[in-house]
Amino acid sequence: SIKMDLLHSNGVLIIQHLQRDYRAYQDFLNFMSHVGDPRNIFSIYFPLWFQLNQVVGTKMIWVAVIGDWFNLIFKWILFGHRPYWWVQETMIYPNQSSPCLEQFPITCETGPGSPSGHAMGSSCVWYVMVTAALSYTVRWKDKLAVTLHRLTWSFLWSIFWIIQISVCISRVFIATHFPHQVILGVFAGILVAEAFEHTPAIQTASLRMYIKTNLFLFIFALGFYLSLKLLDIDLLWSVPKAKKWCANPDWINIDTTPFAGLVRNLGALFGLGLGINSEMFITSCKGKNSCKLSFRILCIAASLATLQLYNFVKIPTHTEYLFYFLSFCKSAAMPLTVVALVPYCVHSLMRTTDKKLN
Repeated sequence: SIKMDLLHSNGVLIIQHLQRDYRAYQDFLNFMSHVGDPRNIFSIYFPLWFQLNQVVGTKMIWVAVIGDWFNLIFKWILFGHRPYWWVQETMIYPNQSSPCLEQFPITCETGPGSPSGHAMGSSCVWYVMVTAALSYTVRWKDKLAVTLHRLTWSFLWSIFWIIQISVCISRVFIATHFPHQVILGVFAGILVAEAFEHTPAIQTASLRMYIKTNLFLFIFALGFYLSLKLLDIDLLWSVPKAKKWCANPDWINIDTTPFAGLVRNLGALFGLGLGINSEMFITSCKGKNSCKLSFRILCIAASLATLQLYNFVKIPTHTEYLFYFLSFCKSAAMPLTVVALVPYCVHSLMRTTDKKLN
């Protein structure tokens, strides 16, 4: 439509301004784009928070998975273009004089652009972390403590918005999103996170509930895709555009396709359910060692170190369905490692050490 073309053309002007006048901040903006990567939730934020507070860690995975699922459905409904291919195909510019937008190795996302998954994932997980941190100070009753709570509230929410704005600017700077797409992503992420503030049932969910949720999310997404395909509407329309207009074919990654994100998130949710309902979790995280600070610190350090090793596991991409299966398995292994394997190993080590000392 004319209004959408006008919105996109104004967005292109903003991107050009950022790429021209903020060139000195390129490394920082690229870094902030990585900070907003939803995959950091599973490899960095979750291991830290789960060992400190299992309620917050569990909520973080649920928020990230459900938020990213909604992001996928919204992308399929809204059919949002990305700047780096829109400028090449639009007829709004006269005489084929389309603007030149610089691309970067992280520009060529293959899914639709609206709303921004990075902005949505970043806002929902940081919302969970900020509200969790403030929950510790809201109980303070004396006058000095109330003042300190207000200062903490202002500080943490300022940090929250600084991070969100930085992530949004970085995604616009690399020409992978229009401004309105990142703004929509931020507020959609906040809404999802706020919804889970009032959903305590996830803390007591059984493995059967995790499996049912996984099946519902997968069947709904697949059914939605196949139903529209029968109507001759291809929800993977963005992938050919990305391959056609990406400046470097090596920057195209199957990991950014819509179904890759879906499989990755379903794997993480299944791994969390498997871990929380395992005997190893009950033995270690519900035992006497779980209250010890040394136990939690060791679990955090071991979890972060172990998860970094997963980065060296490269999944073959030559067969698409094999990639999806192995991606599911790898994603499931990460929360299972944090929730059950690492705590059980640390618990066993500490128990052996205590026996030797006694």
